[in-house]
Amino acid sequence: MSTAESTVKAAVLEVKIDAVTWSSAVERVIGWAKRHESRYVCACSVHSVVTAKTDLAYRAVVNAADMATPDGMPVSWSLKWLGFRGQQRINGPDLTWRLLERAARDGQAVYFYGSTPETIDLLSRRAQSAFPALKIVGSDSPPFRPLTAAEDEEIVERINGSGASLVFIGLGCPKQEHWMAAHRGRVNAVMLGVGAAFDYHAGTLKRAPRWMQRSGLEWVYRLSQEPRRLWKRYLTTNSLFIYYFARQMLTGSGHIKS
Repeated sequence: MSTAESTVKAAVLEVKIDAVTWSSAVERVIGWAKRHESRYVCACSVHSVVTAKTDLAYRAVVNAADMATPDGMPVSWSLKWLGFRGQQRINGPDLTWRLLERAARDGQAVYFYGSTPETIDLLSRRAQSAFPALKIVGSDSPPFRPLTAAEDEEIVERINGSGASLVFIGLGCPKQEHWMAAHRGRVNAVMLGVGAAFDYHAGTLKRAPRWMQRSGLEWVYRLSQEPRRLWKRYLTTNSLFIYYFARQMLTGSGHIKS
């Protein structure tokens, strides 16, 4: 990584999060995309940070990312408490939309990987409608089972053959991060793990109002949509995040890292 691309990271529960602005995050990704560099970007929510805290293999994947953004508002607040007073929340859904807009303007081709065929079709239609110049050069909705080596190689060949410079991955945490790490050096594009962004922009899942997003209450809205699936996750991860970060601050282990 060149000096011009260098960034500063802060350790949040031992997970290295980039202290970046919206403009710097978009510019870095677009710069890599224009050169077809094989990179990957993680959008780190409370769930993914707590998962990385307790899963060493997953933590290694996130910490090896070319950029890890503070996706969750509590993660953004944590960076502020660690010294980055003006830190913004760089979340997956908004990052996706900003990059699609920029890709359309700069002529960069995009590829969607993950979710269901129906969701990807809706996503593609909405993105094309919003950005008529956008080049959507392909998509894949993989089966839920593990792929064979031959199937995986076919997907890599399709992505690279499409000419895409940005590949949006919607496989969910932690699957999408492991997929990106395993394909860095094989996929000739920037891979971005954006989770629920596919559903939000396809319209299959409604996003929380802006005031709830800004207040760190988006999880409450999500819980109201899927209580049976999400109650245990939010109860556990939110509690653990508060506990671990409080302990980090009390022990003084939250040093800023470059």
